[in-house]
Amino acid sequence: MNKTDNYIKIFDTTLRDGEQSPGASMSLSEKIQIAEIFDTMGIDIIEAGFPIASEGDFESVSEVSKVVKNVQVCGLARAGDKDVDRAGAAVKHAVNPRIHTFIATSPIHMKFKLQMDEVQVIDAIHRSVSRARNLVEDVQWSAEDATRTDRDFLFKCVETAISSGASTINIPDTVGYTTPEEYFEIIDSLINNVPSADKVTFSTHCHNDLGLAVANSLSGVRAGARQIECTMNGIGERAGNAALEELVMSMKVRKDILNYESKVDTTLFTRASRLVSSVTSFPVQYNKAIVGKNAFAHESGIHQDGMLKNNETYEIMTPESIGLSESTLVMGKHSGRHAFKEKAFELGYELADNQLNDAFYRFKDLADKKKEIFDDDIIAIIDDEFSTSLDHIKLISLKIEAGTFGPQTADLSVEIDNKEISSVSEGSGPVDAIFNAIKNLFPHNADLQLYQVHAVTQGTDAQAEVSVRLHEDGKTVVGRGADTDTLVASARAYIAALNRLIIKREKNNPN
Repeated sequence: MNKTDNYIKIFDTTLRDGEQSPGASMSLSEKIQIAEIFDTMGIDIIEAGFPIASEGDFESVSEVSKVVKNVQVCGLARAGDKDVDRAGAAVKHAVNPRIHTFIATSPIHMKFKLQMDEVQVIDAIHRSVSRARNLVEDVQWSAEDATRTDRDFLFKCVETAISSGASTINIPDTVGYTTPEEYFEIIDSLINNVPSADKVTFSTHCHNDLGLAVANSLSGVRAGARQIECTMNGIGERAGNAALEELVMSMKVRKDILNYESKVDTTLFTRASRLVSSVTSFPVQYNKAIVGKNAFAHESGIHQDGMLKNNETYEIMTPESIGLSESTLVMGKHSGRHAFKEKAFELGYELADNQLNDAFYRFKDLADKKKEIFDDDIIAIIDDEFSTSLDHIKLISLKIEAGTFGPQTADLSVEIDNKEISSVSEGSGPVDAIFNAIKNLFPHNADLQLYQVHAVTQGTDAQAEVSVRLHEDGKTVVGRGADTDTLVASARAYIAALNRLIIKREKNNPN
């Protein structure tokens, strides 16, 4: 590693660490969609999954390895022979495959999780890295919970990994514990104290528990790290990971103090962000940096006045730099399929034929009900189609009886694995009646943890977007649904959550 080299490798772990967010399971086809846009975007390395975790994870890593053309594909492995061998088999078709093996090194992890002492951990590092190096040319090693590890022991671990064949050394802030000053000092001390440190690339992997993941990652880069691990929209376990879009745009906008380069095409950020949000059903918060709905919105009179005079008064980057553009197509009931497809692409979506047909049908239906169609209306429709295109359960029809005098009833028809079935159910309110009807048609033991409604746009004719979170046997899933009828949106959201629960069941029980 040459500390004067200003090129930063971008290692994206959306498909692995991002998918570990509660409720964020992705199907194989969805993972391939995301991998393809990352490949086009110029990401250096994709961590496509944890091959030993399940047959589904192994298949995902293997198929992504075959599909992408430029990006390196990496598989994660614990420090065990079976893990390493499984990762090697999964990435064997990749262009320049990488195995990423790890073991915990902090006292609390070694004592309570691994039940291993320092000598045993050092031995495991040597064995796992050596075995991985016999399978692939490129091996990455990580010290899990590195920022809470005794410094001298961390030196020994890193030295062992390097001497055993690792070419990338990752220093994770696994629990989001460190600060920018401390993380700088950790990376700097490793580079200056470990033999052969100049022969490897140091990497950052920072979690966001204290809201410092991006700041810590950039401090690591300033100290000499030349690879950053991150995820689109910052998704990941607990509070998430360092956000890919924030890291890259920070380096792009602040060249004066962050004079580093990447080959990432930032104009694809909007498309990638919306795709990841759609397939995981994780909405992007409105005030999220770079890709949030309000990131380029101005309501304050003072701000609006400044923007009218010169955009640079309140914008430090252009919307175009992240793939946003001024709306050029006004959509309404007379708009055709081609115009709708172009508008979808402008908003960040590439639709398969079946998705285009279904989304266009719903758009025309909405246009007959609303005087004005907003971009957010179209986004809500397409997000709904992305989440339902491969579903086991599909909504066919819904009729509700509600009002002051009960009981409230729901007459629901759904299609389950291509067979249409119906149920009429009562409830203590129309939403309860709908959910009871769904449960009658598809029995399950999942607990409803969240039911949330918000309007996509303003006005009494606005679409409602509903979020539902279900929990079953340690598995959490999130579903979203949109419609001008809040009760229909509620049914769509609950069914979307059940479909994600089915995917999780299949991943955990592949046979």
